[in-house]
Amino acid sequence: MTTLFDTAKVGAIDLPSRIALAPMTRCRTDQPGNIPNAMMAEYYAQRANAGLIITEATQISQQGQGYSFTPGIHSEEQVAGWRKVTDVVHQAGGRIFNQLWHVGRMSHAMFHEDGQPVAPSAIAPDSTVWVVDPATGDGGMVECPTPRALETVEIAAVIADYAKAARNAKEAGFDGVEIHAANGYLIEEFLRASSNKRTDEYGGSVENRIRFAVEVVEAVAAEIGADRVGIRISPFITQRGMDDPAAPDAILAMARELGRIGIAYIHIAEADWDDAPETPRAFRKALREAFAGAIIVAGGYDKNKADAILNEGLADVVAFGRPFIANPDLPRRYAEGLPLADFDGDTLFGGDRKGYTSYSNYGAAA
Repeated sequence: MTTLFDTAKVGAIDLPSRIALAPMTRCRTDQPGNIPNAMMAEYYAQRANAGLIITEATQISQQGQGYSFTPGIHSEEQVAGWRKVTDVVHQAGGRIFNQLWHVGRMSHAMFHEDGQPVAPSAIAPDSTVWVVDPATGDGGMVECPTPRALETVEIAAVIADYAKAARNAKEAGFDGVEIHAANGYLIEEFLRASSNKRTDEYGGSVENRIRFAVEVVEAVAAEIGADRVGIRISPFITQRGMDDPAAPDAILAMARELGRIGIAYIHIAEADWDDAPETPRAFRKALREAFAGAIIVAGGYDKNKADAILNEGLADVVAFGRPFIANPDLPRRYAEGLPLADFDGDTLFGGDRKGYTSYSNYGAAA
């Protein structure tokens, strides 16, 4: 019987448990420059007891930013800031991957010199992003504008940005990277017919729509080794203009290509809101058949549900989000059957240490 507390090998990395910290946007970088800071280092060090840490999404370029105060991995200052994070995590005995991010059309005019985010096609996502008003300093959710379609000749430069970000992540001391190809961001925008109306080699057929994702993965793997690369997918989301019944088949086709490349893992981001679509068992089994690497799952899991999917052999690692926010000692609490603290949703984005590093271990004063 496999449990959360068994060891696992994920690509090049040996994990002491199958508990991962899920990537979660927290918007607490130093400004200007979106630079990781000492508070972020403390936050991740508090959770270094996880078998694996996957950082918050980190933009690969200025073009890739879509939310205020999110970290980057494209400047020297950002790399130096992340080095402080990886140093303290490793000192605490942890393993940490950096999640590489280009938001595509999930952005706002303020982050772009010409006021236009980029996407496969000029189709608005009918969604919002968290943006801080420069005049007031207040943050809130604002509508995304219609993006401009990337020219075919521009796509190679975006792929090169992913490769450079991977190099920077290695320089910053990360053990590997996870490529964000979920939740309606750029890579998933290419994958889905609902957001990709291109007629060139990056649009139309499934083979063309997965091409961008495959080329990004190949470029990143060439920089740091395929066995230190993961990818996050969200096959069954329908929000953010991602409603495409053919998407799961496209993602399975992509998974077969990722298996050929030999990456470490695929991470399924499962919807965790009320009445959200379930991830069918048939898809989980098909993914196992298509991809020989490790599978990570995340989204609404508790200890019992996590142990069940591990024991079924449909996942190798389970990532926890909200429970890990309010319980920095989550593995201990699960191991000893201790009660879990609740997290404060009002402090999720932006702010100071309250609701970030202020949560305490069980039995310790806040």
